[in-house]
Amino acid sequence: MNYLTFLLAVLHAHRALCQEMLWDTTVKLAENMTLECIYPSMDSLTQMEWFKINTTNKESIAIFNPVHGVVIRELYADRVSFLNSTASPNDMTLYFHNTYRADVGFYCCSLHTFPYGHWEKIIQVVSIDGFEIVESPNSHVVSAPGKNVTLSCLLPEKRPIEKVTWEKIQPHQIDLLTSCNLSQGRNYVSKYPRELWSPCSTGMQKSSIVLPHVLTSDSGLYQCEFQAFEAENATCVIRLTVISGNNDSLYILFIAGGTVILLVLIILISLVIVLSFNRRQRQKKILFEKSWETQNKATNNYRSPATPNQLLDGAKEDIYVNYPNFSRRPKTRV
Repeated sequence: MNYLTFLLAVLHAHRALCQEMLWDTTVKLAENMTLECIYPSMDSLTQMEWFKINTTNKESIAIFNPVHGVVIRELYADRVSFLNSTASPNDMTLYFHNTYRADVGFYCCSLHTFPYGHWEKIIQVVSIDGFEIVESPNSHVVSAPGKNVTLSCLLPEKRPIEKVTWEKIQPHQIDLLTSCNLSQGRNYVSKYPRELWSPCSTGMQKSSIVLPHVLTSDSGLYQCEFQAFEAENATCVIRLTVISGNNDSLYILFIAGGTVILLVLIILISLVIVLSFNRRQRQKKILFEKSWETQNKATNNYRSPATPNQLLDGAKEDIYVNYPNFSRRPKTRV
């Protein structure tokens, strides 16, 4: 009886611990599932291991060692593999070829490095029904790569806020970035690929998070959730767009190309207008010349009688006289 009481107490304590557990990523269960684990430093990796956290123990899934290679446990041998262990030594992402309902739960990516030491990331896999749908963003932030970007949300008024969490929302997973417990003044920063800054203090009017040296891969939706005492939670969603230098060059090239095309169109339209005007002018000239020639022919067909002065001046005018034939016999005298 004492043993059963002790076992129930252990299970209750473990359940309470799991409820307080902060996981770095929430992944939606799908037929092909990817559990992302990217170590944020380039320290020498000595060994890493993937676990599934069950109710009473940790179940080993796979082990990677730079010298001895990869070992996949028998239960997962036919459906689990590493994605980029050979291409990138700090990328220990685990890929499931197919999944089952039993795969829902917590997973741990545990790494041992030199000289940094131990590092781990906890991932929660949820069913499709338990995956939250994010509403449309409240604001939009645009930045160039390499900048420090600050995302801020105002705390709801007249609500006793207990906890504030920042998350990055993706179609297949949700990354927990920071969690601030205002009542206790504790701040938790997840194992994100690089260090994040987020102030956490009682009495603050807004919550913010700083993303240092942003990359194009940082583009996406960021959600700030306010958990209140005995009240409905509130959220603030911000969309971040990081425009790469290549996109800038393409944008400039697009603008320059559009300008050149516009100039060419203007020149072609001007040439068409000029050629059309010249053609109309030539047509008018031809019509005028034909009309003038017609008038001259009509004038030449009607000749006015020659004046004596014109005859004296030697004007050659043909004169036609009609006269009768006379007899040349001499007249008889009476």
